Amino acid sequence: MPYTSAAAPAFPFWRSAATGLLLAGLLTGCGLPPMPQRTETHAISAEESRQTLLGQGLAPLEQIHPGKSGIHFLPDAYDAFAARALLARAAQRTLDVQYYIWRNDTTGHLLLDELLLAADRGVRVRLLLDDGGTGGLDATLSALDQHPNIEIRLFNPFALRTPKALGYLTEFSRTQRRMHNKSYTADSAASIVGGRNIGDEYFAATDGVLFADLDVVTTGSVVQEISREFDRYWNSPSAYPATSILPPMPERAVERVYEGLHADVNRPESRAYVEAVRQSRFSQELLAGTLPLQWAPTTLVSDDPAKVLSEAAKEDLMLSQLAPIIGKPEHFLELVSPYFVPTKAGVEAFARLRDQGVRVRILTNSLEATDVAMVHAGYEKYRKPLLEKGVELYEMRREVDLQPQSTTARVASQVRAEEKREPPSPATLSGSSATGSSGASLHAKTFAVDGQHLFVGSFNFDPRSAMLNTELGVVIQHPEMARQITTALDQHLPRMAYKVELDQKQKLHWSGLNPRPPHEPQSFGTDPGTSWFKQLLVRVMSWLPIEGLL
Repeated sequence: MPYTSAAAPAFPFWRSAATGLLLAGLLTGCGLPPMPQRTETHAISAEESRQTLLGQGLAPLEQIHPGKSGIHFLPDAYDAFAARALLARAAQRTLDVQYYIWRNDTTGHLLLDELLLAADRGVRVRLLLDDGGTGGLDATLSALDQHPNIEIRLFNPFALRTPKALGYLTEFSRTQRRMHNKSYTADSAASIVGGRNIGDEYFAATDGVLFADLDVVTTGSVVQEISREFDRYWNSPSAYPATSILPPMPERAVERVYEGLHADVNRPESRAYVEAVRQSRFSQELLAGTLPLQWAPTTLVSDDPAKVLSEAAKEDLMLSQLAPIIGKPEHFLELVSPYFVPTKAGVEAFARLRDQGVRVRILTNSLEATDVAMVHAGYEKYRKPLLEKGVELYEMRREVDLQPQSTTARVASQVRAEEKREPPSPATLSGSSATGSSGASLHAKTFAVDGQHLFVGSFNFDPRSAMLNTELGVVIQHPEMARQITTALDQHLPRMAYKVELDQKQKLHWSGLNPRPPHEPQSFGTDPGTSWFKQLLVRVMSWLPIEGLL
């Protein structure tokens, strides 16, 4: 007969209690350590920058355009990767790099290797990463931080490293606030800002979903502003030295990390990028001062890093800075935002613009294309109110029209085809498509006002960007560039996005052209390309009281 005394249930009870106490101890004891002593460092001066090859190559153009900035668009995913790699190779003094996400994948490793090679040449590398986007990289970052010319700081880090996600529960009010900024600056002479993080999905190096994104290479006066802003974040109270968060690595382990990064260039997945960079003219044109640039007054806009501590003044937030720079739209507003949650206040603001005769056209992700269904749940309830006010609404398709874009895209596609023994794949409208890609998702964040001002940066039109995360971007005052957004939307929206309208019964209706030849018209009465279950799930999520976190 089994033992059934009254004492028998005691063990599972006490085991559960002990487990609960242990968990509670872990959750309450995983706060950040005190900020250690750190050296405050700064970007090189404009005078020092002009002594570098990059500075010397750009100086004649900057003299012709005093007070302005040179702008070169990077819509193509391969060119965006090549630009970063080649700026690292061109740098002689400094590389200041700031990102929200840095993936532990092919392109993430290749660009870390570029930073390592630059450091080996004597370049000072400062790498500032939001710690929410460094998954799987602790050992690699610790090893790189031990290089004499590399210093890594983690912004608003997680004390508990494994599983890091528990930090969102233990310190929710702090860890939900992230540094969403993206900038990549070489010798304080040239910088890349925009929407891309570092990872295969941003550089067309994956067979999964690719992000349609936009960066700009900037030179001239705005680069000094970007460098000063990097310093402000680098020396802020939220930027912890990696040595205070990550354990040190033994010397042999550090060597293995370096050897592994160097060896990554020979992997089959990497050959396309290595070859594309090798054949690119980007570096030569940049150093020779012949890179196609459009010169315009350009202003940096950025949140105060104290925003993540809830200590930033309202006037130091990006939204407060944008209004006096771009003014009030009088004719039209073109807005591209992958995560679009306008809130009731936003709908009212758009309604006021429409009442004043301003045309408002918005492109965001469809349900089938979005990578964050929860954000779509926050957006979908505002579609009908926006349409009723006369706002033009478009939603990005998962499948987009395919067009060849650049030499680097074709080179990379050809090399990838040789690896797989398949016909080369052309590039997508948004950038370059990897062979076998399962679709595209909008990730670019830009808007144009009255054909005069253009914004490119990291800011999404949602409560998270407005109130929780820090953001960075540039406002370019150049009619031709601003009109390029309107022209691009006019040309490509019919095949890259669904137009959302209200039918005669005031119900949502989606229409567009099939992205594949012969491009026949298509029409849908529910969210295209999605199941009824997913639509129901998103509808249920839309009822949750979490709009302020989206």
